[in-house]
Amino acid sequence: MNAENKTNKIKEFFKKIGTRNLIIVCAVLLVGTAIGVNYILYQNQKDLPSTDVDIDLDGTDFEDTLNNDPNTSDYFSQTVLSRQQARDEALEVLQAVAKSENALPEAVQSALDDISQIAKDIENESNIETLVEAKGIEQCIAVINDGKATVIVKSEGLLASEVAQINEIVYEQSGILPTDLKIIEKN
Repeated sequence: MNAENKTNKIKEFFKKIGTRNLIIVCAVLLVGTAIGVNYILYQNQKDLPSTDVDIDLDGTDFEDTLNNDPNTSDYFSQTVLSRQQARDEALEVLQAVAKSENALPEAVQSALDDISQIAKDIENESNIETLVEAKGIEQCIAVINDGKATVIVKSEGLLASEVAQINEIVYEQSGILPTDLKIIEKN
């Protein structure tokens, strides 16, 4: 009888919130998980072989450092593209939830809050990238997620002063403390 009672409670729960709302909440959770996994994968990119391309200044000689592998592409461009695709997918789902007439008010508000946070993160990432590059770093990608930041810079060895500048820029732009910042050097 105890198992039957639990089954009835579960059925009542699903009737109360509605199957469609449950599906919307699950979709939002899946997108959040995808963004989190994407963030974790970017952190581990430092262990992959470099995909840098040496370009002669006159623009006529290209030499790929990975033996001219046609599947090799510019790391920084690919990372920016992947980040944008993940964000676009997340925003699409969140906007669908926010516009849904059948969604719970809490789910709509949560979706709107998430959209707002993503917009702030995008602005902060752009500001960080611009300011870090203005300090003399050739290329920079910033990824902000859940109050933590990862900054990937093209460098063959950052000086302590450069690390301090990056820490300061990230803190000033996003309020993220150096303890929640990971700087990855990519050459």
